[in-house]
Amino acid sequence: MERSPRKIDAVRNTCRIIDVLRERGNAGITEISEELDFSKSAVHGHLATLQDEGLVVKEDHSYSLSLRFLDIAEQVKNGIADHEIVKDEVNNLAEETGEVVHFATEEDGRVVYLSKASGDDAVETASKIGKRMPMHSTSLGKAILAELPQARREEIIERYGLPEQTEKTITDAERLHEELAETSERGYSIDDEENILGVRCIGMAVSVPEADVLGALSISGPSRRMTDERMETELSEQIAQAANVIEVNSRYS
Repeated sequence: MERSPRKIDAVRNTCRIIDVLRERGNAGITEISEELDFSKSAVHGHLATLQDEGLVVKEDHSYSLSLRFLDIAEQVKNGIADHEIVKDEVNNLAEETGEVVHFATEEDGRVVYLSKASGDDAVETASKIGKRMPMHSTSLGKAILAELPQARREEIIERYGLPEQTEKTITDAERLHEELAETSERGYSIDDEENILGVRCIGMAVSVPEADVLGALSISGPSRRMTDERMETELSEQIAQAANVIEVNSRYS
């Protein structure tokens, strides 16, 4: 039987301190100590080490995350696809459609937003860069799931289940598999108010031959504008063109 690797509590505690700084923006030793129930000396030691590594900055008696995280994030995003190309295509698609456009990838069985742009008619949602979302209830997630091997799909469903996000969310595994088969046949996925009531989305996977799926693009808007006809005759063509540009550039980058 495979043994679980040994976990390092000190590293876990450092991550919790980073999370506090991420959520608060900045905080002092006493605030962090009280929130996490760590001793002040332990918090100070972690922060001093993070500061020495350039991961936090100190101003007076307050600490905040440094811009080094921005450099790390850019490297991670460019490891998936050329982020400048992705950003350009997301912006162009938002301008063309007037709606909200996202690019996301799958990590650890979740959809993670990497890029977002809003057109002139966009209805804003709570999505933001770095946010993790369920795969089964989003057009992004369903587009990616439709490209994954069956075993990987089952693994994700087994781990996270199919929790209800709205009354329209698909919560039955058999029905989800049927939906993914329809997605593959159609060439694009649909979120039919399954994640947010009143909002429909079209999604399309972005992939290159002999490689894992890079991610997916989506266009989101109010259900009255995001009709089946518009998706089929207009939006599917626009999103396919954007996906192709990213795929071609990723193939030769």
